Amino acid sequence: MEYTTLGRTGVQVSRLCLGCMNFGGRTNTTDAIQMIDHALDSGINFIDTANVYGHEPGNYNEGRGRSEQIVGQALQPSSKRSKIVLATKVHYPMHSEPNGGGNSRRHIIEQCHESLRRLNTEWIDLYQLHAADPTVPIDETLRALDDLIRAGKVRYIGTSGFPAWKLIEALWVAKEYGLNRFVCEQPPYNLLDRRIERELLPMAQSYGLGIITWAPLAGGFLTGKYRPDEAVPENSRYSEFWKGFGREHYRPSVFEVIERVTAVSQQKECSPAQLALAWQRYQPAITAPIIGPRTMSQLEDALGSLTIELTSEELNKIDEVAKPTQFTVSYYGGEDEIWPGWQPTQFRW
Repeated sequence: MEYTTLGRTGVQVSRLCLGCMNFGGRTNTTDAIQMIDHALDSGINFIDTANVYGHEPGNYNEGRGRSEQIVGQALQPSSKRSKIVLATKVHYPMHSEPNGGGNSRRHIIEQCHESLRRLNTEWIDLYQLHAADPTVPIDETLRALDDLIRAGKVRYIGTSGFPAWKLIEALWVAKEYGLNRFVCEQPPYNLLDRRIERELLPMAQSYGLGIITWAPLAGGFLTGKYRPDEAVPENSRYSEFWKGFGREHYRPSVFEVIERVTAVSQQKECSPAQLALAWQRYQPAITAPIIGPRTMSQLEDALGSLTIELTSEELNKIDEVAKPTQFTVSYYGGEDEIWPGWQPTQFRW
């Protein structure tokens, strides 16, 4: 396993981050714990979850918090917990009351305590805003997060889905008021959507922010299991969890990327998924992609990406169809819904 620093902190994290979105929903508790144990045994020390994770596909109202509970169970005894950089998130509604979601001081502090309880831990290593909230001044949000750090309940703070300008605003406010600043951002990034290379990645390099990418396999589309002349496979992410978003992928330009990735992976004697994950290691400013396995075999495949080396010629071949700074399918700030109720343009439920 390779390790790198998380932004401008002194914390070392593995070059793969284990994402736990499926745990408690599409992946049962027993299998999830086995996968966490295997990830730890393989050298992964970076785990990412969120307070809303764990709901069943198509049923957002049931199961919220289950993923954190499973992670907390898996990290007992304390010897496991002490070795892990544990990340979770806050923002999306946890109940239907008026103050059930968002980035207000009230919601953040309430949900931090709830996450600590579910995770069965005394501290959260990385507490992230799951989305921006245009209704709450960023100084209110930062003051709440700063208080949690000073209380020892949180060690570092980060964001998810923030554009570059919002992060610059947050860095300025933190400096102006003497508050702890964000150390990382979690954007969508894959070979079908490379737009964060335009502004977000250069900004992150300039200001020392780590970049932890979600959807590095485009929700599994870069595995090659989706074909232009076939129906969406049953029990896949696009048939259940991201139902309806798959139609945006069924276009010639997408399958041109997949064909090139598949061709290069065959030459490398690896899977297309391994190639897509390995490609991220060669992109400047990327700390670690978040892998979101549903099964043990998917986890094993993702771990195999760490041994894949890519030449300049191979990277150029990929760039020919997956153009730098461009996108084929919109993940980062797109206009189509990825799942019911979620609008990428606003990053809100």
